[in-house]
Amino acid sequence: MQGDENLMHATLPLLKATDFPAISRSRLETLQVNLGYLCNQTCLHCHVNAGPRRKEIMDEQTVRTVLDFLAAHHITTLDLTGGAPEMNPHFRALVAQARAMNVRVIDRCNLTILEEDGYADMANFLAVNAVEVVASLPCYLGENVDAQRGKGVFDTSIQALKRLNALGYGVEGSGLILTLVYNPQGANLPPSQHELEIAYKRELHLRYGIVFNQLFTITNMPIQRFGSTLISKGQFASYMQLLKQAYSEENLSGVMCRSLISVDWQGYVYDCDFNQMLQLPIHDEDGKRRHLSALMDEDLAGQPITVMDHCYGCTAGQGSSCGGALEE
Repeated sequence: MQGDENLMHATLPLLKATDFPAISRSRLETLQVNLGYLCNQTCLHCHVNAGPRRKEIMDEQTVRTVLDFLAAHHITTLDLTGGAPEMNPHFRALVAQARAMNVRVIDRCNLTILEEDGYADMANFLAVNAVEVVASLPCYLGENVDAQRGKGVFDTSIQALKRLNALGYGVEGSGLILTLVYNPQGANLPPSQHELEIAYKRELHLRYGIVFNQLFTITNMPIQRFGSTLISKGQFASYMQLLKQAYSEENLSGVMCRSLISVDWQGYVYDCDFNQMLQLPIHDEDGKRRHLSALMDEDLAGQPITVMDHCYGCTAGQGSSCGGALEE
């Protein structure tokens, strides 16, 4: 499916009619910023539809707006995503200035970028700036990872993890946080996050000597590349039924959109990363999409959050967010 972004099935029409409960935002704590859709990988489960041919990249002026917003709203966490966020030419400047403001910075890293030509010193840069690395590794078995992410990805990911470990990431007492992320390979809910973390730590240490701090399990969302794949296989309706049957009301209070807003590469604002990929921006009273630069003096607490059927993905089973499971 690489390079076939325009041939994907549209999932938004299948998600609009929903009975998902109405929710509103609480205090804003996290600014999640998509620095662009350019990526060195093309993964089947990718809800962003990122890849090597994407041209969308956040420019320097928008990066400056992000920094201004962090200061204006006293944001405690900057969560950087992509694509591969490290491929944005302004990534280092943004990270360094945010850390100088004492903002916690998370880099959602695909691991293989750390082994690419031109990025050999990226892991060291992350360590020097005490950036938290949240790294995708959908399995501790090589054949499963390569099936989902491409041939050779697992071996390269292991090399990158060893590089991070050598810098202190995942090592007790170092202060350098390394989190791994599991996504199911198909139309299934993730297993218990706690039990899977135990298995990951055991297997990765026994097989490769790798250590890490914690594991996040994240449910695959029925949008973009993964949603299109479901449609192609005739599994979209059954997957939505699975999510709805596993709905847990207890997860509503912990969904990430209550304390987070998502910013796209142009600076427009969304309730979450998934709404961004569905092109469902936060609107003003006139129905125009809102830009981060227009929200410098505005308190977003209490504002309604746009919900559709894909929201069941965050509330099914143990729940799912950018911080992993919501309950065990």
